[in-house]
Amino acid sequence: MNLKNPTPARLKVLQISLLVAVSLAAFVVLVIPLGLNPTIRTLAVGDVSQNSEQALKDIEYVSEIRTEEARLAAESAVQPVYSLPDPAIARQQIDRLTTTMQYISSVRDNVELTADQKKSNLVNLSDVRLRLETIDYILGISSARWQIVQSEAVRVLEQAMRRSIHEDGVDAARLSASGAVSLTLNEEQATLVTELVAAFIVPNSFFSEELTQAAKQTARDAVKPVVRTYKAGETIVSAGEIITPADMEAFDKLGMIGSGQQAEDIIGAASLILLCAVFVPLYFSRRKRLAVINDAKNLAVIALVFTLFLIAARLFTDRALAPYAFPLQAAGLLITALFGLEAGLVFTIPLCLIASYGLPNSLDLAPYYLFSSLIGLLVLGPARRFLSFLSAGLAIFLSGFLVLMAYRLPVALPDWLGALQYAAAAALCGLASASITLLLQYIFAQLLGIATSLQLLDISRPDFPLLQFFLRSAPGTYQHSLQVANLAEQAAEKIGADPLLTRVGAQFHDIGKSLNPAFFIENQVEGSINKHEDISPEESAATIIRHVTDGIGLAKKHRLPRRLYDFILEHHGTLITRYQYNQALEAAGNDATKVDVEKFRYPGPRPRSRETALLMLADATEARARAERPVNEEALRALVRSVIETVQKFHQMDDTLLTLRDLSQITESFVTTLRGTYHPRIQYPNAKVPDQDTTLVQKKEK
Repeated sequence: MNLKNPTPARLKVLQISLLVAVSLAAFVVLVIPLGLNPTIRTLAVGDVSQNSEQALKDIEYVSEIRTEEARLAAESAVQPVYSLPDPAIARQQIDRLTTTMQYISSVRDNVELTADQKKSNLVNLSDVRLRLETIDYILGISSARWQIVQSEAVRVLEQAMRRSIHEDGVDAARLSASGAVSLTLNEEQATLVTELVAAFIVPNSFFSEELTQAAKQTARDAVKPVVRTYKAGETIVSAGEIITPADMEAFDKLGMIGSGQQAEDIIGAASLILLCAVFVPLYFSRRKRLAVINDAKNLAVIALVFTLFLIAARLFTDRALAPYAFPLQAAGLLITALFGLEAGLVFTIPLCLIASYGLPNSLDLAPYYLFSSLIGLLVLGPARRFLSFLSAGLAIFLSGFLVLMAYRLPVALPDWLGALQYAAAAALCGLASASITLLLQYIFAQLLGIATSLQLLDISRPDFPLLQFFLRSAPGTYQHSLQVANLAEQAAEKIGADPLLTRVGAQFHDIGKSLNPAFFIENQVEGSINKHEDISPEESAATIIRHVTDGIGLAKKHRLPRRLYDFILEHHGTLITRYQYNQALEAAGNDATKVDVEKFRYPGPRPRSRETALLMLADATEARARAERPVNEEALRALVRSVIETVQKFHQMDDTLLTLRDLSQITESFVTTLRGTYHPRIQYPNAKVPDQDTTLVQKKEK
């Protein structure tokens, strides 16, 4: 396939193939984030973090994990809840104590029992086990003291049983009973009271599962939801730390983890890709004459730039500020610098939307990419000045920062440091975009022969070495080229072709004549010998035709953009040198079979773009106008139409996209330009101008 100038059918196939290929590549980039998007992790609780994970954006959320941890802590802090002291148990124990002391009293007062029998009866008491020393003291004290002991024992037991006594707190309650004994009793009496009471102290308050659970629930309900806040760039977990459930929750809220693609994610990505795949060809279907979509090489370069920048943008999303510093805008600037503003605008929109799709910060990243790119392109314009690139970079910085302030301020007010970080990221983005565009446009121009505006302006300067050589060697042809350039440039603006490329191409289209300037009439001095008279028509035609190949040689030697080769090769197309052919035909007795017409034919090819077609028409029109000197506008219009008809007659316009409307506009443009060049001039009288000294003498004499 001829990638330079494919047939319409092959071009259509190529266009569709590139569209499908880029769409599939974009779809793959979106649906395999584990391979191309480091922001999507496959981490798990308990894993050791291999890298320091940082928040990609400012976020504030209710942490269910941390809230639950706080509630569990509140539950754990709740002590077991016991029932209130049971008075029935206290009364029962007092009754038992009273009964026991009555029995002891009966034993003490029974005169029929011996001392040993009394001790034996008291030792065998079931409710209390008295020490032998205590039994001896009981049997030995007076009735009055015994009565005091009984009253104090009942009082101390009642006081002890009024307090909550848990099953595990009986020993503590018994020990504390000794402190409740009245200080009016002596030590022996106090010890006796303590020993009697301790035996009857039992639990009167028991653990309540229901009350305890109610207390725990109350404690849980009292815990407020825990709100967790992360600032963009803040470390969530450091390298080497174990990932906790709370860390996983933060990753999930920030969109940094995933367990694989869901069906809705795939459908969403496919929908966006399909939308963009429809938008681009639908737009260009309304702009069929744009050169960028009718050149296979241009389409391949755009597809490559689009895909590479998209992949790189998705790889630069693993840090909070990295997406804002990534120069995605350089893709649009590069396409604009290489193929024009319209192409840059059209391809920038889907690139920005796809690059930011599905990311945690896509709500502000998408407008950041889109607005800064579009404003940068509009500031860059035709990309004809180095300063334009710097201005575009500055515009990207300012517009990007304003977008961030517009979309982030209402969500989370950044501190001064945060605002400074975003400003620095936007500034880096603008500077990198301008720098990368300048570098890549030079590389693409050199490798692919694409003519950029900066290159064209540089080589079209009058001090460019090749133009200087052209001017000195063939001044007539040089002036002719300038006039053709002016003629073609004006027409290019009328029909929407590239006027700069057309003008520069016209300046260099005849440079091959500078190697043999005397063979071309515009360089011949009046009265000089015409070199064509001494050679055969075939040799004369070969010399004239050779200016095309000589021009290519000079273009290569001076490293002109390869796009300009087309102007040199195509400005005569496959026409023949008519004058020399007619001479050969006359010499052959007008027998066409004896003349090889191919020896008089330019090598071509025919014009394959609107710009080279304009050059062919302008070149022929200027040459005929200079030779015929039309006297009025109608004669000019007839001349231009004659040139166009002749070119069409020999099918030289068949490979271009010129329409009848274009040809009509070209005709009017040529007529307007030529009318200014060949306008009528005032005929000054041929009177003798007096000598200056004579005039002064006459004035003095007066």
